Amino acid sequence: MPTTGRKKKQKHDYPTSQLLNFARDSYLERTSRPIYAILFLVPFIIFYEIGTILINTDVLTQYQVRVVAFVWVQDVLLHLGTSSRFAWIAPPLVVVVILTGLQIASKKQWYFCLSDYTPMILECVFLAVPLIVLSLLFNSPGTRPNNLPRPDSVRATVQVSMAAQPRAVAPQDLVATLDQQNGVRPKVHSFMTNIVTGVGAGIYEELVFRLVLICALMVLFQDVIGLSRQNAITLSVLMSAALFSAHHHIVWIDGGLARSAPFNWTEFSFRTIAGVYFAVLFAIRGFGITAGTHAFYDIIATFVNAFFFDQ
Repeated sequence: MPTTGRKKKQKHDYPTSQLLNFARDSYLERTSRPIYAILFLVPFIIFYEIGTILINTDVLTQYQVRVVAFVWVQDVLLHLGTSSRFAWIAPPLVVVVILTGLQIASKKQWYFCLSDYTPMILECVFLAVPLIVLSLLFNSPGTRPNNLPRPDSVRATVQVSMAAQPRAVAPQDLVATLDQQNGVRPKVHSFMTNIVTGVGAGIYEELVFRLVLICALMVLFQDVIGLSRQNAITLSVLMSAALFSAHHHIVWIDGGLARSAPFNWTEFSFRTIAGVYFAVLFAIRGFGITAGTHAFYDIIATFVNAFFFDQ
């Protein structure tokens, strides 16, 4: 009897998922591992980096289009004393280092089944569908007839002085206005630019608002303030979702606040709900699937806007 009890204890000591205990070595358990997130997202990271160079014809001068969350990671690294050259390439390494640390802490297995990659892609597309449906509901007549709202419609124009730019709300007109205010020639953001920045937002906004912010808020509410775990989780999810939504209207760039898009309750509500959705997904399926779902939502929304809303 003692031996049997010891075996059962060893079996339950193995951490399987953040919230749900998936069967060990099942598809759901394997793909929630941090090591899977790293290997799954490597092609996305490479696509974003190469795509950023290709869509920025002035990449070696002063004008560059970047996702705001990516710029934030660079700024943090610069404030920590890293060189500007290292900060330029470091954000992808930050993602890998954090996930590697989580993989080590989780004590989960390190192997990766290549056959799981395609099902993960399909799962991300499938999980993006509810947000597409929700965005279409928010886009119904009388709410927002211009185009499909997106959870990450903010980019940063990195130059001598950086300014936030929207991607989903009348992009060409507002971008031109912001560029003129900053003394930069107007530049039309193309369909491919939206795809590239959407993929980058999927990675780096999930890094900032889910992987980092929710964990930090949990420490604050549960360990510092002393709230119960359930209340700490609820507050962390809601606050991170609200901040995620708010940063699409007002962002912190180059040491100051900048308005990225006019405030709109429809957009704010949609992105807050999207933030809660991504937070729940992160807690159940891990970082890789969440970031992939975010990226594929942006990709699908870009196609829908291009073919159905002429945006």
